[in-house]
Parts: sequence; C-alpha cells; structure tokens
Amino acid sequence: MSVAPPLQSVGQVMLVGLRMVVFALAGGITLISFQAYQQKQNERLESAFIGFAFISMGVAMSMLGTYAESNQMLFDMAEVVPFIVGFAMLWRSLYR
Repeated sequence: MSVAPPLQSVGQVMLVGLRMVVFALAGGITLISFQAYQQKQNERLESAFIGFAFISMGVAMSMLGTYAESNQMLFDMAEVVPFIVGFAMLWRSLYR
C-alpha cells in the first residue's frame, strides 16, 4: 500500500496550477503596462512594457521547459535569456 504516486500527482497538478497563476499575473502586468504606454506614449513606459513582455515570455518558457525531456540544458539557457532582457528593460525604464 503506497501513497506516494497519488500525492506526487496531486503535487504535479498543484505545481501546474501555480505556474498558470504566475503566467496569468505576468500577462496581466504586461497588458496593464501596454495600456499605460498606449495612453501616455512615454519612452519609460515603452521600456517597461517591453521588459514585462520579455519576463512573460520567460515565464512561458519556464513552463514549457518543465516538459522538455531532451536538450534540457539548451532549453534552460534559452529560458534565461528573456528574463535577462526583461529585467534589463525594466532597469532601463527606471533609470531613464
């Protein structure tokens, strides 16, 4: 009598759900920053929007990377690049 497999599957379902929440929040922030940029047409808001868009892409890549079995190292490196660009753009928007 083993309880590990059902608990493991519950944990996997919870992890997928939490990742979906992170993706939804990232997408929401991206949408709000895009709307702010459209209203004000400001370079700082443009950089912030681009930054949040890249961070959202990084979140999506990290969700997909979980399911990549082959070339995991390559996928992990490709996952980090959108985060680097996104945070660099956010940094740029704050110091302009």
